[in-house]
Amino acid sequence: MFRHVVMWNYKEGFTPEQNRENALKIKAGLEGLKGVVPGIVDIKVHINELEYSNKDVMLDSTFEDEAGFLAYKKHPAHVEAGALTKDFLDHRVCLDYIEHGSMWQRSVR
Repeated sequence: MFRHVVMWNYKEGFTPEQNRENALKIKAGLEGLKGVVPGIVDIKVHINELEYSNKDVMLDSTFEDEAGFLAYKKHPAHVEAGALTKDFLDHRVCLDYIEHGSMWQRSVR
């Protein structure tokens, strides 16, 4: 399995209510890709509600393999859904890795 985990913070200039509304749109868009984009095993978006965390939104996704992930990156449905993240989120951090049962190996490119 190939794992793709991304975390962001909200961009400045939005109210807390707008941030929540925007995050829910992003969640619906990205989670809606399951069954649309081949290769996705699971995809979840988590919205932080705890003030002591330092990231606001997290994408946790699993793909059949790295080839499936690479195809997802270019898929038009992903490009459209992902555009919202650029409009409303900032300070992106990402970790991609290959999961081997109980052992994990970082994917190096």
